[in-house]
Amino acid sequence: MDEEQWCLAVPKREAEQRRRRLLEEGLLDRRYKPRPEGDTVLLPVTEEVAGAVRCEFEAVPERAELPRHELVGGIAIMQDDDPEAARRLLASRPSLETVLFPESPVEGEYRTRRFAVLAGAPTTRTRVTEYGLHFDVDLALAYFSARLSTERQRVLEGMGEGERVLDMFAGVGPFAITLARKAGLVIAADLNPDAVHLLVHNIALNHAENVIPVLADAGHLDRLGFEPFDRIIMNLPMAAPQFLATAVGLCRDGGAIHLYALQEKEGEYLPQIRAVTRGAVTERLVRTYSPGKWHAVYDIVVEKEDC
Repeated sequence: MDEEQWCLAVPKREAEQRRRRLLEEGLLDRRYKPRPEGDTVLLPVTEEVAGAVRCEFEAVPERAELPRHELVGGIAIMQDDDPEAARRLLASRPSLETVLFPESPVEGEYRTRRFAVLAGAPTTRTRVTEYGLHFDVDLALAYFSARLSTERQRVLEGMGEGERVLDMFAGVGPFAITLARKAGLVIAADLNPDAVHLLVHNIALNHAENVIPVLADAGHLDRLGFEPFDRIIMNLPMAAPQFLATAVGLCRDGGAIHLYALQEKEGEYLPQIRAVTRGAVTERLVRTYSPGKWHAVYDIVVEKEDC
């Protein structure tokens, strides 16, 4: 029996992106199935948000409660070391190949974690498909977060055609290869040799011929003689702010820097930003990282004192 619920009508071409964004914001009502309606898709929402209307939806059949987990391609990362729950999770999703449990936090200069295999194939490697792009990932060798897929699309939408882009902490290439769809040139740098090896593979996999991989410490990039960049990505949440002065030096006047950082209070890194540029700054919460800590992004317009 159909039930009436608040929903948003979105164009079909935007439906998947809007669905992901609503899911990240906690507004997608997962009790009901999205419903196509002509050239639009009706997405059920949990409350009366702007633009919402009442429509009837088919309820999603109740399923056995699954353990908390994060999906990365064909791998599920559980938050608890529970092999029985892992086997149940593996059986619930035909696309899953492996269930892992992190035995360590993200650590070291290469931002890696150690994992135990709780169920399925004994591997930490998988392929992630994101907005038509494909990324081969090895979670034990290089950090990757599928949760930033919507954020990557947001930055792409705000870009101009032909921009010169620098990704200072590129990892296996999700930001660099996504932004290559509009950029004239992307320099994708990382300190981790295993990450750069996968980055080179992913560049070829996606035919991103305008992405140049660089094995380098971000703090030394200003020594390589690059022309100023239009846009710089700084996605190293635990340490990116310490490289901000280098990024400003590499960015053209009027260019943009997207600084991703973990913080415990709103505006925590504004004083550090103001110490190196006077340009406009917009702060956004990306997601909750842990109790009392948030993953935030500062969108910075660079204004240089000597310009």
